[in-house]
Amino acid sequence: MSHLNYNHLYYFWMVKRHGSVTLAAEALCLTPQTVTGQIRALEGRLNGELFKRVGRRLEATELGELVFRYTDKMFNLSYEMLDILNYQREQHILFEVGIADALSKALASRIILSVMPDDNSIHLACFEATHDSLMNRLRDHKLDMILSDCAGESLKYPEILSKKLGQCNIGFFSSKPVTRPFPACLEEQPLLVPSRKTSVGQQLHRWFDDNGLNVKILGEFDDSAMMKSFGLFHQGIFVAPTIYQKDPEASHIQLIGQSDQIQQEFHVMFAERMIKHPALKRLLKTDFTELFAGLDVRVQV
Repeated sequence: MSHLNYNHLYYFWMVKRHGSVTLAAEALCLTPQTVTGQIRALEGRLNGELFKRVGRRLEATELGELVFRYTDKMFNLSYEMLDILNYQREQHILFEVGIADALSKALASRIILSVMPDDNSIHLACFEATHDSLMNRLRDHKLDMILSDCAGESLKYPEILSKKLGQCNIGFFSSKPVTRPFPACLEEQPLLVPSRKTSVGQQLHRWFDDNGLNVKILGEFDDSAMMKSFGLFHQGIFVAPTIYQKDPEASHIQLIGQSDQIQQEFHVMFAERMIKHPALKRLLKTDFTELFAGLDVRVQV
């Protein structure tokens, strides 16, 4: 076997990682028929089948698992090489960060700004999306790291590392006065809450049940900024990190209560090869205790 087509190997690697020809084809901007044809050509070169169909899913054969172990090392190493070369050659180092929609944008921005150098040597590019979408982009080497409210998904992928940066208390805010004590006052106005798909959303619904609250939920949001915008326009009680009360835009918003049982966590997730990125190295060494406690000078009024 004197030669292998590396395009064929790359298409195989993408199919194995995405779990289907269709998803791999979308990532490659090719038709499923083209990808299937390339896989068939590789199987012919290797004299064996790389995938078997189990129900509607594709699973790698024993030969496929063997080939994947090597291709995974090959292509991850090639991406690492390109990253290192870019760090050395570019005048401004690109730092591509994904931010989960569910996170507080005020806190996420301060986390990132805290590790940006003053000499403008790093060019920041931010992307907002759902946690699942960002994880796919991270695994496709389209992001350097992501900030998210949960790290469980990263445990599925050995090439993805994660670290918890901290957590903050979640409070209930309203632009209208309430007459009853907390938490009974939450029954007075409709609520704007994070989606049940988010960690905070799940905590909230359990907390409502545990406290016997008969609340009226006006809307559920994947995007925390959109939820806050509805709240600012007097459309009900909304939730946000308690340090939000120190932001200038919250001058006419009151914190009506909070529970220590509801907290938003901040996790950073990244591929192992990205540990060499200067901004990520700085972030992993930074202590964010004061920031999450609301003691950061940038949030003082």
